[in-house]
Amino acid sequence: MHKRTLLLNALLLASTCLAVSTPALAQTWPSKPIRLVIPYAAGGPTDVIGRKLGVLMSERLGQPVIIDNKAGAGGTIGVDFVIKSVPDGHTLALVAPGPVAGMPALGKVPYTQAEIQYLTLVARNPSVIGVNTKSGINSLGELVKVAKDSPGKLNFGSAGLGTTPHIGSELFKQEAQIDVIHVAYKGTAPATTALMAGEVQFMTNDLMAMLPHAQSGAIKILAVAGSRRVAQIPDVPTTAELGLPKVLMETNYGLLGPRGMPAEVQKKIQDTVADALNTPTMKELLTQLGAVAVTTTSDGYRSLMQSEYEKWKGVAAKGNIRLD
Repeated sequence: MHKRTLLLNALLLASTCLAVSTPALAQTWPSKPIRLVIPYAAGGPTDVIGRKLGVLMSERLGQPVIIDNKAGAGGTIGVDFVIKSVPDGHTLALVAPGPVAGMPALGKVPYTQAEIQYLTLVARNPSVIGVNTKSGINSLGELVKVAKDSPGKLNFGSAGLGTTPHIGSELFKQEAQIDVIHVAYKGTAPATTALMAGEVQFMTNDLMAMLPHAQSGAIKILAVAGSRRVAQIPDVPTTAELGLPKVLMETNYGLLGPRGMPAEVQKKIQDTVADALNTPTMKELLTQLGAVAVTTTSDGYRSLMQSEYEKWKGVAAKGNIRLD
């Protein structure tokens, strides 16, 4: 009986400690620098947003936010690192849909949805279809004609297998019924550089990645892959206007971490991000990039990624696109 009493008391003590640990952690969080993983190469749109967001979060939380670019495998390397880290709120990731919706739709990834703690969306950006200005192609119709006249000759670049630029171009390829070749790069920045260098002939990419190069004259944006034109490029028609209404693609950037993070820490992160997004500095940056700030609940973010998964799964199945 004495041993049973000791064991019971130990279990009660352990459960009590566990019960008080969550609010205690929330009160002290962050107790050390926060690592914000960007699962793509430096210089891309996620990286640009993440670095500015990191500065603003650091100002509000009183701890450094260290940007850590872990590129590769369409973003799954960085995401896998984060969701397998200690769930104390000190290791987070800013991601596009690729590693959580696109890559899982193409095949097996080293984690499950159950391991991901979605936190909040941060920004939304429409995709656009662009070409190298020197290509001489001045409209989406011309691009389709060139592709049909020379099947298998045109290349399109992407940030990697299963990323938004990849699936966006595959969707365009299927709807326009053209035969073009996919060339994968390790991130949006090197893929965009390849487009400007003429290594690939076109690309479906976030407006924020293409806009500066369009303004400099290196890239010509042919269409917005959405139902509405955007203010930054008001003269560029939408894919819907050009007879391809199903070619709709946008990138939703969001913050996530490992499952098991205390609810109070999640709430503190969400509130901090919302406050940062409401600053003139962040609003100005997103406007310059052609994006808009957007926040959601954890459940809202998860639901959106589930719908994106279903969409990308359909494109992948039709195009016979697999990771293995």
